[in-house]
Amino acid sequence: MYLTRFRVNTGRSDARQLLGSPHRVHGAVNASFPTPPSRDGLGPRVLWRVDRNGTSETLLYIVSPTRPDLTHLVEQAGWPASDEPGWTTFAYADFLTALHPGDTWGFRLTANPVHNIRHEYLKEGEPTKRAAHRTPRHQMRWLLERQERAGFEIVQKPEDRRLLPVGDEYELVVRDQMPLQFRRPQAQAQTQAKVRRNGDVQITKVTFDGRLRITDPGLFRRTLTHGLGKAKAYGCGLMTLAPVRGEEGTE
Repeated sequence: MYLTRFRVNTGRSDARQLLGSPHRVHGAVNASFPTPPSRDGLGPRVLWRVDRNGTSETLLYIVSPTRPDLTHLVEQAGWPASDEPGWTTFAYADFLTALHPGDTWGFRLTANPVHNIRHEYLKEGEPTKRAAHRTPRHQMRWLLERQERAGFEIVQKPEDRRLLPVGDEYELVVRDQMPLQFRRPQAQAQTQAKVRRNGDVQITKVTFDGRLRITDPGLFRRTLTHGLGKAKAYGCGLMTLAPVRGEEGTE
């Protein structure tokens, strides 16, 4: 497994055009591998995420079973004339193996929190409709409902740091809600039931920042390599970790 970080040159029009469509980024990421990534669900998949750290830096993260070659992305959305390499790739397998129960980490996750709803006019047995969670409270609940099956638990705040009676007990921030609508080529749109009739894809990206504690390393490794939630092809599902200063097991 590999973790790759690529800095996007947002001063270039080609880079801005690329970032404007998750479908284009998905295609560019897949083009980084000589063999098309598997999507059979049996093994680790290619995950990606774009982080916009203020106005000064935009980073593309990729987790993949094989090492990517991002030469084409440097030419399109990087600094091709620079002497510095356009991306950095880290071996990820040793890091994953070293994760243990009780380890505490800071984390970032961009996800597509959705739920199934049933309209009043639908008859019994008819399929429900998938809809995005709209409020931070429901988006947070979406993540909390999945933490046990994903092999971790969100760290709870000490009582003296809780600002509200309910809903502020976790080391968790919900930010950067981003509703997206973009068009996918018609040939692909016809094979996807989740695409609207006019060929547009609609998703809502939400970024979670917080602290977690590993409860089941095996399940947690799967979360890090298979992703969490829906819309993984469009930049959702990738969780990355950062050390928490002063916490045992993260230094």
